[in-house]
Amino acid sequence: MNVRWEEHGWERIAPGVGRRRLPGWDATVGLVVGEDAVLLYDTGSTLREGAEIRAQAQALCGRRVTHIALSHAHFDHVLGTAAFSGARVYGAVGLRELLLRERESVLASAVRHGVPAPEAASAVDALVVPRHPVTGEWTLDLGGRQVLLANVGPGHSGHDLALFVPGGREVVFCGDLVEESGEPQAGDDAVPARWPAALDRLLALGGEDAVYVPGHGAAVDAAFVRAQRDALAARFG
Repeated sequence: MNVRWEEHGWERIAPGVGRRRLPGWDATVGLVVGEDAVLLYDTGSTLREGAEIRAQAQALCGRRVTHIALSHAHFDHVLGTAAFSGARVYGAVGLRELLLRERESVLASAVRHGVPAPEAASAVDALVVPRHPVTGEWTLDLGGRQVLLANVGPGHSGHDLALFVPGGREVVFCGDLVEESGEPQAGDDAVPARWPAALDRLLALGGEDAVYVPGHGAAVDAAFVRAQRDALAARFG
Protein backbone atom coordinates (compact mmCIF):
# COMPACT_ATOMS: atom_id res chain seq x y z
CA MET A 1 0.00 0.00 0.00
CA ASN A 2 1.56 3.27 -1.14
CA VAL A 3 0.21 5.66 1.48
CA ARG A 4 1.60 9.22 1.61
CA TRP A 5 0.99 9.94 5.27
CA GLU A 6 2.73 13.31 5.43
CA GLU A 7 0.56 14.80 2.69
CA HIS A 8 -2.40 14.38 5.02
CA GLY A 9 -0.63 15.73 8.11
CA TRP A 10 0.21 12.31 9.54
CA GLU A 11 3.52 10.84 10.67
CA ARG A 12 4.35 7.41 9.24
CA ILE A 13 5.94 5.30 11.98
CA ALA A 14 6.12 1.88 10.31
CA PRO A 15 4.58 0.30 7.19
CA GLY A 16 0.82 0.76 7.49
CA VAL A 17 1.18 2.46 10.88
CA GLY A 18 0.94 6.20 11.51
CA ARG A 19 -0.26 8.85 13.88
CA ARG A 20 -1.39 12.45 13.93
CA ARG A 21 -0.79 15.01 16.67
CA LEU A 22 -4.00 16.97 16.94
CA PRO A 23 -4.07 20.75 17.48
CA GLY A 24 -5.18 22.18 20.79
CA TRP A 25 -3.97 19.65 23.33
CA ASP A 26 -1.37 17.86 21.16
CA ALA A 27 -3.25 14.59 21.67
CA THR A 28 -2.25 11.70 19.44
CA VAL A 29 -4.49 9.51 17.32
CA GLY A 30 -3.00 6.37 15.79
CA LEU A 31 -3.93 4.43 12.66
CA VAL A 32 -3.09 0.81 11.78
CA VAL A 33 -3.99 -0.44 8.31
CA GLY A 34 -4.54 -4.13 7.55
CA GLU A 35 -5.65 -5.83 4.36
CA ASP A 36 -9.23 -6.20 5.61
CA ALA A 37 -9.68 -3.71 8.43
CA VAL A 38 -8.48 -0.33 9.73
CA LEU A 39 -7.95 0.40 13.42
CA LEU A 40 -7.98 3.90 14.90
CA TYR A 41 -6.52 4.53 18.35
CA ASP A 42 -8.44 7.42 19.97
CA THR A 43 -10.78 9.78 18.14
CA GLY A 44 -10.15 13.40 19.12
CA SER A 45 -11.94 15.96 21.27
CA THR A 46 -15.08 16.87 19.27
CA LEU A 47 -17.37 15.49 16.58
CA ARG A 48 -15.85 17.97 14.14
CA GLU A 49 -12.37 16.69 14.90
CA GLY A 50 -13.57 13.10 14.64
CA ALA A 51 -15.10 13.80 11.22
CA GLU A 52 -11.84 15.35 10.05
CA ILE A 53 -9.88 12.31 11.24
CA ARG A 54 -12.40 10.02 9.52
CA ALA A 55 -11.98 11.84 6.21
CA GLN A 56 -8.18 11.77 6.49
CA ALA A 57 -8.14 8.08 7.37
CA GLN A 58 -10.32 7.27 4.39
CA ALA A 59 -8.05 9.31 2.12
CA LEU A 60 -5.03 7.44 3.48
CA CYS A 61 -6.52 3.96 3.32
CA GLY A 62 -9.15 4.15 0.61
CA ARG A 63 -11.72 2.70 3.03
CA ARG A 64 -13.38 3.45 6.33
CA VAL A 65 -12.21 2.85 9.88
CA THR A 66 -13.65 -0.46 11.08
CA HIS A 67 -12.20 -0.72 14.61
CA ILE A 68 -11.59 1.88 17.33
CA ALA A 69 -9.57 1.46 20.52
CA LEU A 70 -9.97 4.12 23.22
CA SER A 71 -6.94 4.66 25.43
CA HIS A 72 -8.92 6.09 28.36
CA ALA A 73 -11.92 8.24 29.20
CA HIS A 74 -10.58 11.80 28.95
CA PHE A 75 -12.46 14.10 26.58
CA ASP A 76 -9.57 14.80 24.20
CA HIS A 77 -9.33 11.08 23.39
CA VAL A 78 -12.97 9.97 23.11
CA LEU A 79 -15.39 12.71 22.02
CA GLY A 80 -14.90 12.16 18.29
CA THR A 81 -16.00 8.51 18.40
CA ALA A 82 -19.56 9.08 17.15
CA ALA A 83 -18.14 10.29 13.82
CA PHE A 84 -17.20 6.68 12.97
CA SER A 85 -20.53 5.02 12.26
CA GLY A 86 -20.44 1.23 12.39
CA ALA A 87 -16.95 0.88 13.87
CA ARG A 88 -16.38 -1.71 16.60
CA VAL A 89 -15.28 0.18 19.71
CA TYR A 90 -12.91 -1.35 22.29
CA GLY A 91 -11.91 -0.08 25.71
CA ALA A 92 -10.53 -1.33 29.00
CA VAL A 93 -13.12 -3.21 31.03
CA GLY A 94 -15.21 -0.69 32.98
CA LEU A 95 -14.68 2.17 30.54
CA ARG A 96 -18.16 1.81 29.06
CA GLU A 97 -19.83 2.09 32.46
CA LEU A 98 -17.59 4.98 33.47
CA LEU A 99 -18.43 7.03 30.37
CA LEU A 100 -22.15 6.40 30.77
CA ARG A 101 -21.99 7.38 34.44
CA GLU A 102 -19.68 10.38 34.07
CA ARG A 103 -21.05 12.14 31.00
CA GLU A 104 -21.49 15.40 32.87
CA SER A 105 -17.93 15.25 34.18
CA VAL A 106 -16.57 14.64 30.68
CA LEU A 107 -18.60 17.59 29.42
CA ALA A 108 -17.40 19.85 32.23
CA SER A 109 -13.77 18.87 31.60
CA ALA A 110 -14.05 19.59 27.88
CA VAL A 111 -15.56 23.03 28.49
CA ARG A 112 -13.07 23.83 31.25
CA HIS A 113 -10.22 23.08 28.84
CA GLY A 114 -11.61 25.33 26.12
CA VAL A 115 -14.01 23.33 23.95
CA PRO A 116 -16.98 25.58 23.14
CA ALA A 117 -19.91 24.49 25.30
CA PRO A 118 -22.35 23.75 22.43
CA GLU A 119 -19.73 21.67 20.61
CA ALA A 120 -18.83 19.78 23.77
CA ALA A 121 -22.49 19.14 24.57
CA SER A 122 -23.17 17.79 21.07
CA ALA A 123 -20.24 15.38 21.33
CA VAL A 124 -21.27 14.16 24.78
CA ASP A 125 -24.90 13.72 23.69
CA ALA A 126 -23.72 11.57 20.76
CA LEU A 127 -20.97 9.80 22.68
CA VAL A 128 -20.38 6.21 21.55
CA VAL A 129 -19.05 4.00 24.34
CA PRO A 130 -17.10 0.74 23.98
CA ARG A 131 -19.10 -2.43 23.45
CA HIS A 132 -16.02 -4.65 23.48
CA PRO A 133 -14.34 -4.62 26.91
CA VAL A 134 -10.70 -5.68 27.17
CA THR A 135 -9.93 -7.39 30.48
CA GLY A 136 -6.38 -8.56 29.85
CA GLU A 137 -5.20 -8.77 26.24
CA TRP A 138 -7.17 -9.02 23.01
CA THR A 139 -5.61 -9.87 19.64
CA LEU A 140 -7.31 -8.35 16.59
CA ASP A 141 -6.74 -9.69 13.08
CA LEU A 142 -6.85 -6.78 10.64
CA GLY A 143 -6.04 -8.96 7.65
CA GLY A 144 -2.37 -9.71 7.02
CA ARG A 145 -1.44 -8.24 10.39
CA GLN A 146 -2.42 -8.80 13.99
CA VAL A 147 -2.37 -6.19 16.73
CA LEU A 148 -2.71 -6.54 20.47
CA LEU A 149 -4.91 -4.46 22.75
CA ALA A 150 -3.61 -4.60 26.33
CA ASN A 151 -5.38 -3.42 29.46
CA VAL A 152 -2.23 -2.28 31.24
CA GLY A 153 -3.69 0.13 33.81
CA PRO A 154 -4.69 1.60 36.06
CA GLY A 155 -2.19 4.42 36.08
CA HIS A 156 -2.90 7.73 34.36
CA SER A 157 -6.57 6.78 34.73
CA GLY A 158 -8.54 3.85 36.03
CA HIS A 159 -8.93 2.37 32.52
CA ASP A 160 -5.72 2.59 30.46
CA LEU A 161 -5.60 0.60 27.20
CA ALA A 162 -2.40 0.27 25.14
CA LEU A 163 -2.00 -0.88 21.54
CA PHE A 164 0.94 -3.06 20.46
CA VAL A 165 1.70 -3.36 16.75
CA PRO A 166 4.29 -6.06 15.99
CA GLY A 167 6.39 -6.12 12.86
CA GLY A 168 9.79 -5.15 11.54
CA ARG A 169 9.50 -1.96 13.58
CA GLU A 170 7.36 -2.64 16.63
CA VAL A 171 5.15 0.18 17.85
CA VAL A 172 3.43 0.71 21.20
CA PHE A 173 0.67 3.31 21.46
CA CYS A 174 0.74 4.27 25.13
CA GLY A 175 -2.11 6.71 25.63
CA ASP A 176 -1.43 9.18 28.43
CA LEU A 177 0.53 6.65 30.45
CA VAL A 178 3.47 8.29 28.67
CA GLU A 179 3.74 11.99 27.85
CA GLU A 180 6.60 13.68 26.04
CA SER A 181 5.42 17.27 25.58
CA GLY A 182 5.01 17.89 29.30
CA GLU A 183 5.00 16.27 32.69
CA PRO A 184 2.63 13.29 33.03
CA GLN A 185 -0.70 14.58 34.29
CA ALA A 186 -2.27 12.94 37.34
CA GLY A 187 -5.89 13.99 37.75
CA ASP A 188 -8.49 12.84 40.23
CA ASP A 189 -8.94 9.54 38.39
CA ALA A 190 -5.24 8.65 38.34
CA VAL A 191 -3.92 5.71 40.36
CA PRO A 192 -0.38 6.94 41.06
CA ALA A 193 0.76 3.97 43.13
CA ARG A 194 0.14 1.63 40.18
CA TRP A 195 1.36 3.87 37.37
CA PRO A 196 4.98 2.62 37.40
CA ALA A 197 3.75 -0.97 37.10
CA ALA A 198 1.66 0.04 34.07
CA LEU A 199 4.81 1.41 32.42
CA ASP A 200 6.62 -1.82 33.25
CA ARG A 201 3.90 -3.65 31.31
CA LEU A 202 4.35 -1.30 28.34
CA LEU A 203 8.07 -2.01 28.33
CA ALA A 204 7.42 -5.74 28.53
CA LEU A 205 5.11 -5.46 25.53
CA GLY A 206 7.46 -3.50 23.31
CA GLY A 207 10.94 -4.33 24.52
CA GLU A 208 14.04 -2.28 24.00
CA ASP A 209 13.74 -1.62 20.27
CA ALA A 210 10.09 -0.57 19.93
CA VAL A 211 8.84 2.92 19.14
CA TYR A 212 6.67 4.20 21.99
CA VAL A 213 3.98 6.71 20.99
CA PRO A 214 2.83 8.92 23.90
CA GLY A 215 -0.65 10.32 24.29
CA HIS A 216 0.91 13.79 23.90
CA GLY A 217 4.22 14.64 22.26
CA ALA A 218 6.86 13.10 20.04
CA ALA A 219 7.52 9.38 19.75
CA VAL A 220 10.11 8.09 22.24
CA ASP A 221 12.21 5.04 22.96
CA ALA A 222 12.32 2.52 25.80
CA ALA A 223 14.91 4.56 27.69
CA PHE A 224 12.53 7.52 27.83
CA VAL A 225 9.67 5.35 29.10
CA ARG A 226 11.94 3.81 31.73
CA ALA A 227 13.12 7.23 32.90
CA GLN A 228 9.53 8.45 33.14
CA ARG A 229 8.63 5.30 35.06
CA ASP A 230 11.42 5.97 37.57
CA ALA A 231 10.40 9.62 37.91
CA LEU A 232 6.78 8.64 38.60
CA ALA A 233 7.89 6.09 41.17
CA ALA A 234 9.94 8.78 42.93
CA ARG A 235 7.13 11.33 42.64
CA PHE A 236 4.35 9.11 43.95
CA GLY A 237 6.27 6.44 45.85
